[in-house]
This record gives sequence, C-alpha cells and structure tokens, in this order.
Amino acid sequence: MSSYRQPGVVLTDRRFTVPLDHADPGGERIEVFGREAVAAGRVGQELPWLVYLEGGPGFGARRFVGAEAWLGRAVREYRVLLLDQRGTGLSTPANRQTLPLRGGPREQADYLAHFRSDSIVRDCELIRAQVTGGAPWTVLGQSFGGFCAVRYLSAAPEGLKAVLITGGLPSLDAHADDVYRAAYPRIERKVAAHYARYPQDAERARDIAAYLAEHRPESAGHRLTPQGFQSLGIMLGGGSGSHQLHYLLENAFVRTPHGAELSDAFQEAVRAACSFAGHPLYALLHESIYGQGGRATDWAAERVRAEFPQFDPERATAGDGPLLFTGETVHPWHFDVDPALRPLRETAELLARRTDWPALYDPERLAANEVPVAAAVYHDDMYVDTAHSLGTAAAVRGLRTWVTNEFEHDGLRAGGPRVLDRLLAMVRDEI
Repeated sequence: MSSYRQPGVVLTDRRFTVPLDHADPGGERIEVFGREAVAAGRVGQELPWLVYLEGGPGFGARRFVGAEAWLGRAVREYRVLLLDQRGTGLSTPANRQTLPLRGGPREQADYLAHFRSDSIVRDCELIRAQVTGGAPWTVLGQSFGGFCAVRYLSAAPEGLKAVLITGGLPSLDAHADDVYRAAYPRIERKVAAHYARYPQDAERARDIAAYLAEHRPESAGHRLTPQGFQSLGIMLGGGSGSHQLHYLLENAFVRTPHGAELSDAFQEAVRAACSFAGHPLYALLHESIYGQGGRATDWAAERVRAEFPQFDPERATAGDGPLLFTGETVHPWHFDVDPALRPLRETAELLARRTDWPALYDPERLAANEVPVAAAVYHDDMYVDTAHSLGTAAAVRGLRTWVTNEFEHDGLRAGGPRVLDRLLAMVRDEI
C-alpha cells in the first residue's frame, strides 16, 4: 500500500485479489483496486467505512482532487473506499488489448460473464472483511453502482450498515426490451427540450448528419457516421449537457477551398465523446446488466429503436422532422466504427445471444429488508426510468425515496454535498 496527500485528504492505494469466478474460489484470481480516502486530520482515528460504487458498467471510480465534491462531505465522518469495479480503472483490465489473452471470442465472452453486479458484490464482501475487520459498511451507489447496491441488499445484507443510491434503482424484473421501450420516449423529450432551448441547433444537427452520411470521414481510425453523431445525445442526461452539446455544435463547419467541411476540431471532439477506448466494458456489458430470466438481450436497444422510426437519421436529412439524438444505447454498429471495439465484435455478439444469466435480485429478501436505504430518484431521468425505480422502491421494505427534478442523472456530481447530506439524513430518520 502507498499513501500520499492531496488538499484535505490522505489517500492510500490498496489492491485486493479475488476469484474470477466466486463459485470456484480456488481457481483463477484477478485484482481489484481501491483508493482509500480519509480526512487529513483523522488518519489515525477509528472511522466507519463507506464504499463508493461508480456508475457504468465499465467505469472506474471517480478520480477526485482532494476533498472536492461529495467526497469532502463523506470524509467528515467516514473512511471512504473508492472502488474500481472488476475490469475497470486500475483493476485487472478487460479491453481489446488484454482480452485476447483469454483466447478467442467464446473464451472472452465466458470471461466477461463474470463481470456483472453479482460478481462485484461478492468482491465487495471479500474486500469488506479485509478493510473493516468484518464490520458492516455503508454503500454509496451512483447509477449502475445503485444497481449493484440493490444486488447487495438481495445477496449479502449482513454486510451493510446503510445504503445510499443516486439515480440507480433498477427494475427487478424488466427485460432489456422493456428498459429501452421506456427509454426512447424519454430521450425524445430531452431532445425536444434541447431544441426548444437552442432552436438553431436543429438545422445544425441536420446539416451535420447529412454531411456525415455523404462523406463518412474518419478521425484517428474512428468512423464518423450519422448514427454515431446521434449518440452524442447521451450528453443530454446531465445537468449541463444541453449547453455542452450546443457549444460542440456551434462551430462544426469551416470554410475551405473545397467548400464547407466539418472542422478537424469538431471531428476530434465527436470522436473523443463517442469513443469507448476508456470504457469498453460499457459497450460489451451494458445490456447484460438487465440479463436474467433465461432470455437473451439480443441487441435490445437496436431492435426496439425500430419501433420509433422518428429516430431514423435518414428521415431528418430528408427534411422529415428534426434529427433526434439517442442516449445511452449500445448498437452493433458501435463495434464497426470504433477501433477500440472493432476486434471485440464477435465477443459482443456472443454476449448478446447469451441466455444463462442468473437472476440478480431476490424479491422476497428485499421485501423483508432491514437495512436503512435512501434513494435519490431523478424525475424523468434520461438513463433510468422513474416508474421502474419507484416500482422497485415500493418492493424494498423500508426504502425511502427522494424524488426530485432539481438534478439530472449526475446529481451526485453536480450537487454532491447536498445530495449526500439529504440521503444520510434520510437513512438516519433525521428528516
């Protein structure tokens, strides 16, 4: 372990080894990384633990600089473990460079089947025994981290002192088709709100999509397509995302000796925003987080989109309505246009066809829950359906919800100390 200081905190890098397959504890092991954070003046004190589970899947824990955002509030009373879930951050990596070590696509898909929330919770339990001496800890789960927290309540509630969830209450039984069937109308509302705020962007977006359809440019090996451009709509799920999207679009074209072209700066910004190089597990495993009940996910977002023809970019470029951006949906074509994903296309196909996903949630155990749980549910959250979240809230005994439209999906980041304060007060029955 190595320790170092940043403003207001002392950080310690910690590494843990866990079984790849928890059903085979004597088999292959992988590494999980966690960064311990404690207030600078409380290093030697006995403090309760809070473990943070990032959203995703496929993202390592947020890299804070000092006691900023919600971490500053947390270290006032907790020793915090910022966990890089298996396959992310500084944990044993899983990407186009490392996965061939497993073998071919079949072996890679079998390996990645161990990277869902059920395995993440088993990791947490092994790690908890090492860092707390067996004492229960508090879990803070953002987005997919909240999905993991609900799995935790289903599988190992004895390890939990309290659970705090922000934008991450999953449906207990919805298939991926149901998730995306609910998502596309929400996405359309977010796009309409963006164009109402920035009406000039409607024509710009249509012109950009038309240019991409005709020229199919590449940036650093990434093929820029109308569908890929549409995926910038994922920005609209954050509090400042609409403004960021507007600024991205405003200088898309430059005048050249050959006429108007998309600027290098714009193409690079789009490539950076759309690339999965930093989080390939998001693309590989995103739909599998809904996999249970013996059904394949089978590219649910792509199939369900056919039920919403208004999202077809050709309609917009033909002048039949505005270009509709999409959201956090993953499609087969992502594995054709993105060089970080291209070698993993067959692996992704095998995961999409997989039918043996085990159940993630235990409704009976959740109905008998005794762990204090508080969840921020963001009204009309672009990424997680509000109705699904409230249905789950009603199914978990004692779970308290804070339903708010003050924040978008990134409320913990945008309003961190206030959001964390509110949830802590709720699990302590102070409000």
